[in-house]
Amino acid sequence: MESKVETNKQEIIDSLNNLIQINNDRIQGYLTASQETDEGDLKSVFSEMMKTSQDCRRELVQEVSKLGGTPIEGTTVSGKLYRVWMDIKAALTSKDRKAILNSCEFGEDAAVKTYQTEIDSEALSGTEFLLIVKDQYSKIKAGHDKIKQMRDAANAAS
Repeated sequence: MESKVETNKQEIIDSLNNLIQINNDRIQGYLTASQETDEGDLKSVFSEMMKTSQDCRRELVQEVSKLGGTPIEGTTVSGKLYRVWMDIKAALTSKDRKAILNSCEFGEDAAVKTYQTEIDSEALSGTEFLLIVKDQYSKIKAGHDKIKQMRDAANAAS
């Protein structure tokens, strides 16, 4: 009898590639954000978020490769996250901390939602990959919560 992993290999690869792609978006977004702000605390947080997604991506790429798949390389350029990061760039150009954090939080919401969707998907159910994804989700969610907290503080200060 074939294992669940064997029968659903392509579905698992597709799920993991969705997560690679959202991490690519996150890396690109925080790279842009970090280059555009002069605020040290934001640069530090953006760098931390980028490193988390680089680590997650590296782990996911290894798993896709082990399954014999091809790890996706791009971002969701046609997707809404690309527009969000462009909004961040515009907000950063005006150096508006509140607008920067609002845009970042929108991007974080998309990342968390993508992870939740894959955790709930049938593809990863009952596989060892679910544990990896849940572990990464907790890191992505912590980043989301940190950005939300900073955004709320910026809104309260104005």
